[in-house]
Amino acid sequence: MSALARYFHKNNYHVLGYDKTATGLTTALELEGIAINFDDTVMAIPQLLHSTPKEKILIVRTPAVPKNSKQFEFFEREGYTILKRSEVLGLITEMSKTIAIGGTHGKTTTSTLVAHLFHEQGGCNAFLGGISSNFHSNLLLSDSDWTVVEADEFDRSFLTLRPTIAVLTSMDADHLDIYGDEAHIREGFLLFLDRTHASGHVVVKHELNIHSELRAKGKSVFTYSIHEAADYSAKNIRVENGSYVFDVVTPEGELTEVQLGLPGRHNIENAVAAIASALLAGLSLPALRSSLASFKGVQRRFDVKYKDERYVYIDDYAHHPTELHSCFESARELYPGKKVTAVFQPHLFSRTRDFADGFAASLSEVDELVLLPIYPARELPIPGIDSQWLFDKIQLSNKHLVNKEAIFTFLNKESIEVLITVGAGDIDTLVAPIQQWFQEK
Repeated sequence: MSALARYFHKNNYHVLGYDKTATGLTTALELEGIAINFDDTVMAIPQLLHSTPKEKILIVRTPAVPKNSKQFEFFEREGYTILKRSEVLGLITEMSKTIAIGGTHGKTTTSTLVAHLFHEQGGCNAFLGGISSNFHSNLLLSDSDWTVVEADEFDRSFLTLRPTIAVLTSMDADHLDIYGDEAHIREGFLLFLDRTHASGHVVVKHELNIHSELRAKGKSVFTYSIHEAADYSAKNIRVENGSYVFDVVTPEGELTEVQLGLPGRHNIENAVAAIASALLAGLSLPALRSSLASFKGVQRRFDVKYKDERYVYIDDYAHHPTELHSCFESARELYPGKKVTAVFQPHLFSRTRDFADGFAASLSEVDELVLLPIYPARELPIPGIDSQWLFDKIQLSNKHLVNKEAIFTFLNKESIEVLITVGAGDIDTLVAPIQQWFQEK
């Protein structure tokens, strides 16, 4: 949503918005000249909107805002033109060559890396799902005829896109409130890939085992992997001076001694996917090495916010059991022997219910856990589903159930070595205060 807000603002439209809570991102948008209110009432809608003819107004909606929102109900009742965020993105990218990266996990890092690779070789347009640490934005604009977008599976949003190159990083069960079961999730991702232009390409993780099915439909399909033989693969993976170094084998040739500063083997996988799509779009293979080394990652994706001889503080957007496992595994690999403390805010009652056993297993991997109340987002409470219910399932002796407001009371009495805040709700409002807490320690 913020990338679209920036896009319209940069194209000289008046942009007004509503959000549930103020965050660092909303503050950044306000400083850029975008008016945002945090009061879901009709009275809070800026006067400019009321005084502008309806035919000159577009309401862009994210499904994360509940349908009983007072402002949404007003716009619907009064007959304003309302489009979903994904529909607007589909219209904007309709006339450009588009690389769309989808998947339950990995799509934000991969799409941001693809945009970075393009930026280093002349530029592109990009609508990203996270804030690039290189650009400090989730929007890139240029004269390029290529656009990079994150293809969101929630609410089947990615079915509004018509990619030239479609990338699929993963296909785990998620958003069961939308899809119902894993079979329908798989069907949704296959429909997304099927929307690729006839002259385009599909890039899929080899282990998903869908490449034969796609080729049978006549698609131009390329696979990637860090574990198996594939069209694009990584080999000789090792850690040198705190960074991953590996070789990449591609149909265009081999790229040796590639250095990636991002932690976690899953990010090597993301890098290989990004390399595949960049090469298929025509970027130069030799120039990719320096671009990969200069990539700083994405904010809230294993984002090291503080580090000294005694302490490490990491913030991560992980909100699915698989993502939590990858995050904690990376922390163990980078900081062996250190005590790992995680502060986790579950996101959505339905996701907590649907993946409770997976969450319990992943959250048991740390040395100490702080569990916050569930962030409801668009949902109403589900009877019997709360953080206490999840807490009781977690097989970890050193665990604590804490309200967000009491987090510093907890931190001040505990011995902290590596602290990780994880979640997709409003836990990000704790990041700056915790960062300051470490600096003062």
